[in-house]
Amino acid sequence: MRRWRDGRGTLLVHGEGGRVEAVPLEVAASYRARTRGLLGRDGIDGAILLSPANGIHTFRMRMAIDVAYLDRRMNVIAVRTMPPGRLGRPRLRSRHVLEAEAGAMAGWGVAVGTRVSVEEGRAG
Repeated sequence: MRRWRDGRGTLLVHGEGGRVEAVPLEVAASYRARTRGLLGRDGIDGAILLSPANGIHTFRMRMAIDVAYLDRRMNVIAVRTMPPGRLGRPRLRSRHVLEAEAGAMAGWGVAVGTRVSVEEGRAG
């Protein structure tokens, strides 16, 4: 499995017809960064990738979020919108979790079956 480092990059959403949507991305790979995630924030420009991860919660969050569960090949296996104060059920095949403000992922074309990739070290 790919080992990420905390930092910034670009999320590439590979859509139909070869269309690629580039989204600013934060990578949270350390235990500390993953547990902090989006807690206490009022918003995010783009998305955050939690890796490794197969489940999340929205306790102490200030906003509803979109959550996309990714398998080891970076294919989306589930997408949910979660209000604050909820516990998402873990996905056994999930190796990574993407989080963004509620409604953002639909605009980027993130849905079950979509493939995404990450360019590290570049701000989108």
